[in-house]
Amino acid sequence: MLLVLCTVFLLTGCGDGGYKVKSLVTLVEQEYSIAFRNDDGLSPYVIAAIEELNAEGKIDELSRKWFGKEIIRFGKKENALSELPEPPEHNFLLGVDINSFPMAYMDNGNYWGFDVELADCVCEKLGWTRQAIAIEKENVYVELYSGNIDCAWGGIVLDQSELDKGSYTQYGPYVDNDIIIVAREGSRVWNSLRLSGRNMAMCTTPEAMAALDSDPKLKKRLGQITRLAGGTIECFSYLYAGNCDAVLTDSTAMHYYNSH
Repeated sequence: MLLVLCTVFLLTGCGDGGYKVKSLVTLVEQEYSIAFRNDDGLSPYVIAAIEELNAEGKIDELSRKWFGKEIIRFGKKENALSELPEPPEHNFLLGVDINSFPMAYMDNGNYWGFDVELADCVCEKLGWTRQAIAIEKENVYVELYSGNIDCAWGGIVLDQSELDKGSYTQYGPYVDNDIIIVAREGSRVWNSLRLSGRNMAMCTTPEAMAALDSDPKLKKRLGQITRLAGGTIECFSYLYAGNCDAVLTDSTAMHYYNSH
């Protein structure tokens, strides 16, 4: 009977915590922000809508839905939109990085994620329609000033050199998103020292590759490194299937998988 019970616990992931992961090492510390063209007439409406939604508790609600806890830090201001003229009709062009699950990604051909859902709430408040456009985060300046997007918002880490030059206007940062290596809770890999000789899966994005290269000693200690083109979702599926011991990922993705 004891053997049967142990088998059942193993098959079900040992309860609610069976599929949780824990961070072993942080490779890069970074934050997500929103970027607008300088002196853009739409940005005050977007910011006011965000801060009004935050005052109403909507952003905390979305944060708990996506991450299991309140990790988003926008400003709060009740009735912020009442201080502005009536918003113009507009088709809001939202620039997102679709490689930043769970902030922004493609789901059955549709754009989705925390940032996309929040942008939808903003557009609902303003009476706008929303059109998401996939961009590369290193092209934020070009995308903004070509008019291809109204703002860069969706898993976007802004270039500090462009911020220092005042190339565009930043709103945020609003959430920490470190690049980390995680392993399943309860596995034999319980700290970074246990990564020696272990197999790891990671995305094929330049950002992920650069993060791994930032710690050459750790890179040499690892065993086989599998690069998966399917992004974060495929990496975690690979981990849960037992095909690797650890995954290089984002801290927001860790929060997501620990609450779903």
